[in-house]
Amino acid sequence: MARTFSVVDSIVIDAAPSTIYEQVSNPALMGRWSPENRGATVRDGGEQAYVGMVFDGYNKRGPLRWTTRCTVTAADAGERFAFKVRAIGGRRPLVPGRIASWEYRFEAAGGGTRVTETWTDDRRSWPDFLANAFDRMATRGDTFADFQRRNIRTTLTNLKTAMESAPSSS
Repeated sequence: MARTFSVVDSIVIDAAPSTIYEQVSNPALMGRWSPENRGATVRDGGEQAYVGMVFDGYNKRGPLRWTTRCTVTAADAGERFAFKVRAIGGRRPLVPGRIASWEYRFEAAGGGTRVTETWTDDRRSWPDFLANAFDRMATRGDTFADFQRRNIRTTLTNLKTAMESAPSSS
């Protein structure tokens, strides 16, 4: 079975692109919205994203916990935030490799912002049968594309709820 290498979804949020970007581009905050991510530590201690910034993301799925090492590849304030996952491990990301890329785009939409989240499977060197077998074991039955499709929808819905219930700054 051929793999789906990219999943995209979007949602319109009643908040300014710059306001949403400020939250999403701070990796330590992602755990507030994501069903898997539990936050991150920026390696140099900074909070404002910049291209080349490295952070370790902490993740949990059921009883499994793992850490990823990520590098920011785009930090265009109010427009785009992206990063690549380049290492993974239990407590520390010791196993290097091309794992995945994540991107968030922010576009003005009718007084709010259309937030588009994209996940890309960067495991291009893995044969499809091996990736599909690994994915089904790691997700308890799904391909990563199907699994991420649900995770992205949950993240976007949680982000919308949080942003629209937050007190607005005037």
